[in-house]
Amino acid sequence: MTSLTTATDPTGAGDPVVNEVAGVPGGIGAGARARRADALDAWLRAFFPDRPGIALVAVGGLGRRQCAPYGDLDLVLLHAGVPGTDELAASLWYPIWDAGLRLDHSVRTVAEALSVAQDDVKVALGLLDARHLAGDPALADQLIHTAADHWRRTAVRQLPRLREITAARWGSHGELAFLLEGDLKEAAGGLRDVGILRAIATAGVTDALRPAVHAAHRRLLDTRDALHQQAGRRVDRLVAQERDGVAALLGLRASAASGDLGDGDALLRRVAGDARTVSHALDDAWRAADRLRSGRHRGAPGRAVRRPVARDVVEHDGELVLARTAIGARPDPSLSLRVAAAAASTRLPIARATCEWLAAYCPPLPAPWPPAARAALITLLGAGAGLVPAWETCDRYGLIDGWLPEWTRLRSLPQHNPVHRFTLDRHLVQTAYEASRHTREVDRPDLLLLGAFLHDIGKGVPAGEADGAAADHSTVGAPLAEAVATRIGLPAGEAALIAKLVRLHLLLPDVATRRDLSDPKTVAGVAERVGDSTTLDLLHALTRADAAATGPAAWSDWKGRLVAELVARVRTALDTGEVPAPPDPDPALVAGPLPVVHLGEDRVSVAAADRRGLLATVAGCLALHRLEVISADAATVGGRALVQCRVQPRYGLAPDPIALSADLRRAVGGDVSVIQRLRGRALAGRGQGAAPRVVWHREAATDAVLLELRAADAAGLLYRVTCALDEAGAQVRAARISTLGGDVVDAFYLVGGWPADADRARIEAAVLAVV
Repeated sequence: MTSLTTATDPTGAGDPVVNEVAGVPGGIGAGARARRADALDAWLRAFFPDRPGIALVAVGGLGRRQCAPYGDLDLVLLHAGVPGTDELAASLWYPIWDAGLRLDHSVRTVAEALSVAQDDVKVALGLLDARHLAGDPALADQLIHTAADHWRRTAVRQLPRLREITAARWGSHGELAFLLEGDLKEAAGGLRDVGILRAIATAGVTDALRPAVHAAHRRLLDTRDALHQQAGRRVDRLVAQERDGVAALLGLRASAASGDLGDGDALLRRVAGDARTVSHALDDAWRAADRLRSGRHRGAPGRAVRRPVARDVVEHDGELVLARTAIGARPDPSLSLRVAAAAASTRLPIARATCEWLAAYCPPLPAPWPPAARAALITLLGAGAGLVPAWETCDRYGLIDGWLPEWTRLRSLPQHNPVHRFTLDRHLVQTAYEASRHTREVDRPDLLLLGAFLHDIGKGVPAGEADGAAADHSTVGAPLAEAVATRIGLPAGEAALIAKLVRLHLLLPDVATRRDLSDPKTVAGVAERVGDSTTLDLLHALTRADAAATGPAAWSDWKGRLVAELVARVRTALDTGEVPAPPDPDPALVAGPLPVVHLGEDRVSVAAADRRGLLATVAGCLALHRLEVISADAATVGGRALVQCRVQPRYGLAPDPIALSADLRRAVGGDVSVIQRLRGRALAGRGQGAAPRVVWHREAATDAVLLELRAADAAGLLYRVTCALDEAGAQVRAARISTLGGDVVDAFYLVGGWPADADRARIEAAVLAVV
């Protein structure tokens, strides 16, 4: 077989277009994609026999002439029962593989191809892209025209199955518009969905491929081309390490005014906008298909019934439209919000014409908002599952910007944090949705919903507009949230409470996971900042909503228990004015022969003869059995040392309790062999990442100084640090471990007064040396 380079370049000089097909990255854009297709066409035709009854047909990207630099070849060898087909297929497929190209292939007659398409809707869609490459053109045309005609005749019946497959794909890959590392092809709003729009348009169901969709599609194709070129291989997931390079290839630059932290942020914003365009168009297309299908089932649809659902809003043919009286008079400024609230409450879509009319003719809201607008916003935020689709529809037509000018900055803003799964705008809306689950637990559900929606409004504020470039987003966001609350018409006291919720929205999880909850100073400090039980309940609900909207890594059962324990202690302090006493140790630990080892579902308790380094020994033994320590407490009672730890399996599998108990008993008894195993595991578990940092807190505890370590997570870290502290002469009475993605914030309570400067430097150096 002729080589891929010399097929169209007999000199062997290496035409750059042909070399792209061979795997060398090429240009970006529609022209480059077409040139790649032309080169492939010429190469395949050069060795394909020209005889009747057999043809080579391209589908997929090659069929559409949209070849990515490292894309697949999708080919159908079509035949009319002529002899020698299998041999021809082998002579074709193997050289393609030898050239290093990925290949998806089939060998079929026209009847076989149509039969498979009838049973498999994905195959039917693929044949809509079919294009003759080589061989018998009449045979190829027969398949191409028959497949298209068959799709037009059966599409209404096949679309429900296609919709099920699409929904399953979305469930696996998520929504491209809101993901930090979305799949440009498979995620909702990606390139695969454009193919579905093309199929719906081919069926004549609706005009699904409007100019905005065409433009978004071209940009998504450009982004995928740049991603392939940047990575040097086929990859459709826009991973973080490739974003800046892809943005550079596309000529995108960050905008400080939009809160972008780099060129990659500008890329993510553009991808999000294009994915939204595709998703909205597909939503419209599905609704058109549903109307057509239900109409055909009923026969002649006749005149659709209009059913009132709210003031100035009626349902018409499964969509929400404006009542005739609302259109005839000068519209109320709150009308767009009331329509959105009705859509979220009824879970019915707003008709496109209605959205366009509201965007064009609904007057701006005054400041402060009228009560009807404020009530509609709260209804919208508290509508549950209907909130997100209603909000997205309004955002599509620019209605949100009219309600909240801040939304332009927040829209599609990436959150560069491993625990976050959504862009900032979606995270805020999702938090309001999650907060709606807790509205019956608080005295002011309206303030909970609004606080949840505004809690991260301080993110993305340009450094020049904040009080210091490194200002915390909670601090920056508090006055912004208060200004929004005032603008929508809340009284001054309630607006101030919204600001307080935003300023303190991280207080409970931070304290619960990083501080000793049995320390009276911890509880008193939280009670002083919270101030009253109403605010405490609002913060507790907001904490859970924020975590649920962030992602699975932001919450766990143990974290929920810690937060609930802190809330209970703070509530007692607020109600009685007294800080609750710390719980008494387990009686089984303070009596009986030593050592004592108790294993619970998520607790490990040890009592042993009092000696230095016991906490480090227990921590190392737990690490040896792949248990992560979440919190640790050490105390001396009646001459015996008590160590109590909350733990969780590092890799999800609980250790053998018999082996763990035996190792703990031997380790705390001074068994040299166990200690050696601990040291070996500790040396093998060093973490990677940015330089670690130590922060001291002088007034955070009643009887101790707090040393806070911020470092990369690693197995055995607690053991190494507690050993270093012990060797430096520091006594640890408690430790709290907080993991944030790949990093940890570990807090160690060191018994004694504030160390001298030299002692602090020595202890800090000892800790950093083992990290």
